[in-house]
Amino acid sequence: MSSIMQVQQQLLGRMQQLAEVANGQPIRPASVPADGIGGSFEAALRSVDAEQHQASAAMAAVDSGKSDDLVGAMIDSQKASVSFSALLQVRNKLTTAFDDVMRMPL
Repeated sequence: MSSIMQVQQQLLGRMQQLAEVANGQPIRPASVPADGIGGSFEAALRSVDAEQHQASAAMAAVDSGKSDDLVGAMIDSQKASVSFSALLQVRNKLTTAFDDVMRMPL
């Protein structure tokens, strides 16, 4: 089979997949959990806290000589740092959105 026919077959297959998706169930918006935005933020906060504790325990184990997995401890530390930074950015965006809503004229 020539490469042009192969590409045409792939495109035809992709178009059929998209047609099936278009005829399927409509996409529904994400639902807000029963406990609301505050509960979601609290769950994220607890998750970041757990990562911080895990990284701290890994670093303590390396420092005390109980573990020689320095690379793993550093990766855990970086994961916790990135998670914390992302959480701060979300908090800042939520704070800015709240301030914007409060400044809206009635």
